[in-house]
Amino acid sequence: MEESIFIKIMGDYPLIRVMNYLLIFREFDYSLTDIAEGSEVAWSTLNLLWPKLEENKIVTHTRDVGKAKMFKLNTSNKIVQDLIKFADAIVWDYTKTNILKEIVVTR
Repeated sequence: MEESIFIKIMGDYPLIRVMNYLLIFREFDYSLTDIAEGSEVAWSTLNLLWPKLEENKIVTHTRDVGKAKMFKLNTSNKIVQDLIKFADAIVWDYTKTNILKEIVVTR
């Protein structure tokens, strides 16, 4: 998987990878297995990080599918709302800067 702009700027750490995955796919809910695979974080590492995310209401349990619990980013949380704005600003600024560089180089 290609490294996202968010990860390039924030650093390649397990928590950043998980947050990046949840930010990109914030409209959908996922099992912990899906989140571990999608964010390319080991299951055991995700299980160390997850309690803090739940405790701080960064993620919310949405439903149960069989034995799997489904979660998504808690967009009602003010911290998450600010994080979304921050991540969007990083992507926008990086994209804008690099597009301008390409325009200047190609002219």
